Amino acid sequence: MTFKIENHKILMVDDDQYILDLLVTVFEKEGFQNILIATNGAEALSITTQKNPDIILLDVMLPDTDGFTLCNKIRSETDVPVLFLTAKTTDLDKLQGFSFGGDDYITKPFNPLEVVARVKAQLKRSTKTPAQHVRKQIYDYTYFSLDPNMGKLIVNGERIECPTQEMKLLLYFCEHPNRILSKLQIYKDVWGEIYGGDSTVMVHVRRLREKIEQDPSRPKWIKTVRGLGYIFEVDTKEDLL
Repeated sequence: MTFKIENHKILMVDDDQYILDLLVTVFEKEGFQNILIATNGAEALSITTQKNPDIILLDVMLPDTDGFTLCNKIRSETDVPVLFLTAKTTDLDKLQGFSFGGDDYITKPFNPLEVVARVKAQLKRSTKTPAQHVRKQIYDYTYFSLDPNMGKLIVNGERIECPTQEMKLLLYFCEHPNRILSKLQIYKDVWGEIYGGDSTVMVHVRRLREKIEQDPSRPKWIKTVRGLGYIFEVDTKEDLL
């Protein structure tokens, strides 16, 4: 599948008109032709439902809600990438953003060209065809199964909504069973970027455990290897069909 910027709809959500004007100008110069704008949470949710954007830039501080709460609502409508734009810079704020379903976290003030680069990276990953990254059709571990071609996660007989980045991380674990994977390696391979800290990987692993593990505090599959990273532990005779 050829990646074409003009084919993608981007929703920008911010109540600061100066920031919106700046981003629109830069994104249009970079070739984006379908840019949607919202200045509050209600408008953003309505546009998301009606227009189906391919990616969302979301400010955390909005006049009628906060971006974290809004992201949680957006996740009930779509699993497209959500990139937070915020002046909040602490690690706790970033962890909160990821825990609510965000795929990236960009702090203000920012270089608009960096925002464009991160958006392009997210879009390129989300538009890859299954043949580019799927080695088998379905991964079935009895208690849960993953069908990457259909983007479907089934846990204990029920379909579970799974944001794009979590789905990619779970697929990565499924493709690399019984191997110790460092956080650096995971971040580079799944996010496709230079390492940006442990928190991104840790939060996404925690969210996956809450979805697929019967007891997230005592995981059966995604286990921590102290000082080294994680291992997706699979008994090939019992867990995989």
